[in-house]
Amino acid sequence: MNRKQFLMMLAAVAILGGAGLAMFWQDLAGYKESGAKIGAKVLPNLKAADATEIRLKDAKRELTLVSKNGSWSVKERGNYPADVGEVSELLAKLVEAKVVQSETVGASLYPRLELMEPGKGEGAGTQLTLKDKAGKEIANLIFGKVSLKKDPGNPLPNAVDGVPAGRYMLLPGGGPNNVVVVSDPFANVEARAGRFLAKNFFKADRIKTLTVGEGANQWKITRELEYSQWKFFTGAGQLDPSMAVAAVNALGQLAFSDVSTQNKIEGDDVKVIVAETFDNLTYTIKAAKQKDGPDYLFNFVLTGAPPKTRTPEKDEKPDEVKRRAEEYEKSLKLLEARVEFEKILGQWVYVMPAKAIEPLLKDRSQLVIQPRKPGDDKGGLPG
Repeated sequence: MNRKQFLMMLAAVAILGGAGLAMFWQDLAGYKESGAKIGAKVLPNLKAADATEIRLKDAKRELTLVSKNGSWSVKERGNYPADVGEVSELLAKLVEAKVVQSETVGASLYPRLELMEPGKGEGAGTQLTLKDKAGKEIANLIFGKVSLKKDPGNPLPNAVDGVPAGRYMLLPGGGPNNVVVVSDPFANVEARAGRFLAKNFFKADRIKTLTVGEGANQWKITRELEYSQWKFFTGAGQLDPSMAVAAVNALGQLAFSDVSTQNKIEGDDVKVIVAETFDNLTYTIKAAKQKDGPDYLFNFVLTGAPPKTRTPEKDEKPDEVKRRAEEYEKSLKLLEARVEFEKILGQWVYVMPAKAIEPLLKDRSQLVIQPRKPGDDKGGLPG
């Protein structure tokens, strides 16, 4: 190789090296551009206290949470109280949300990532809008598909495809550079009212009598003292203790799934349930099966007031009477506050899962201990 050939080769290497270097810096610049927001907050100027309205909308539903005088409510459910914990958690996550991945995605790919604006076609996401007390919009985001992460060590069947690790999000203004992934799946970003309704509900306890139904189909059970055995108030047959306890316990464990948009329960199939307590309270409940589903519409009215003083039980000693009277006086204020709260809850009609209320709706015949049939008590192994 002569000197001329060597210089030509050196020049070629320089040219190729320069081109490669240029390509390297171009790729690096592109990487920096796409990852410029990584680690940054999605809503850097957001303060949770500024938000007084949260609007969530998907392809089928719309939900509005409104703050008034420091209390949150669900507009579409007759301004029923909202779960403060759920609302606070959502706002806290929005304030702290950071970008972990930035994508260059054209609008044609939005449906695949479920980032389409609701009402604008297939592949719609969930749009979240925040407003302040002046009605000014302070955030507008579209939450899309949940990002999954493979976890080979997770034995659960629903973890085969991966576990929720983040969520795609379309930032304000749209555009190919505004698609990001945040590290939280934001499970509570959904336009389902049931998630945000306050779950505090009435708990009928210390029940003295329980009456179910009206007319010929009515049955009533009662007990003399709080820890006495349950028995039928009238009629033949021996009451099955387990069935009585199941019915009474159901009243103390009721949990609704939603609040209905109806304001009353009507129809021929309405069941009436009346529970009287040792605290001089009466819960009058109406329940009817939904026409378009398996659940029940449920409403209740609470009447009465707890006695101001405690009535001693039979054979109580003087020192016990005094001690229990003092204990009752301390608990009375809490009981009175609970009663006032529960009376307010009676303004709405609720959607009650069938499994929660059906122990209360059994026929009288199902509560009677059935006589043994011949051979029922035979046991042992065949010879």
